[in-house]
Amino acid sequence: MSSIAVIDYGMGNLHSVAKALEHVQPGIEVRVTADPEQVRSADRVLLPGVGAIRDCMAEIRRLGVDKEVREAIASGKPFLGICVGYQALMQFSEENDGVDCLGEFEGRVNFFGDELKDAAGERLKVPHMGWNEVQQTLDHPLWAGIDNGSRFYFVHSYYVKLANRSQVAATCEYGVEFDVALAYNNVFATQFHPEKSQKAGLQLLQNFLNWDGRR
Repeated sequence: MSSIAVIDYGMGNLHSVAKALEHVQPGIEVRVTADPEQVRSADRVLLPGVGAIRDCMAEIRRLGVDKEVREAIASGKPFLGICVGYQALMQFSEENDGVDCLGEFEGRVNFFGDELKDAAGERLKVPHMGWNEVQQTLDHPLWAGIDNGSRFYFVHSYYVKLANRSQVAATCEYGVEFDVALAYNNVFATQFHPEKSQKAGLQLLQNFLNWDGRR
């Protein structure tokens, strides 16, 4: 039986993610855990996250989840980061007066700003909350069956900009263009919440559970 470890460091919407995974692939073993052996022996690994990056990184380091993440990525098994779980893979976040992240990928997490405006000059609310169109920028197995421009659900005040543009799997517009998905080798990560994104989001999770970690 296929298994997936949803890493529990106390900062993710674990119930929602676990239920979505079980819905798209009945019978899969979903392990909500921070136990290194449970993570190590799983076929796939998912790093969720909500809340402030300072608190998330503090718990990630306190529990040794940083080592689990690095080991999982290095192993070559399929790895998915969601929301703050995506931001945590970057080098640095502006949130909470600046926080060093895991540094697995070259990139920064930036604040949208207090004076964010759309193309017509209308002020945009921060956080960016709700549905928005996602523009796919490269072909990837996790986009299978998902139309370009599909809408996904977001809740965030900070956004990722990747240094290596070849790793950008999708972008989005909200006052600025930002990178909403990363793809590199066995890693895929998203700023949006696939578990809250109805048909397109569930398709992405199903694609992840069918993915062998190769492009």
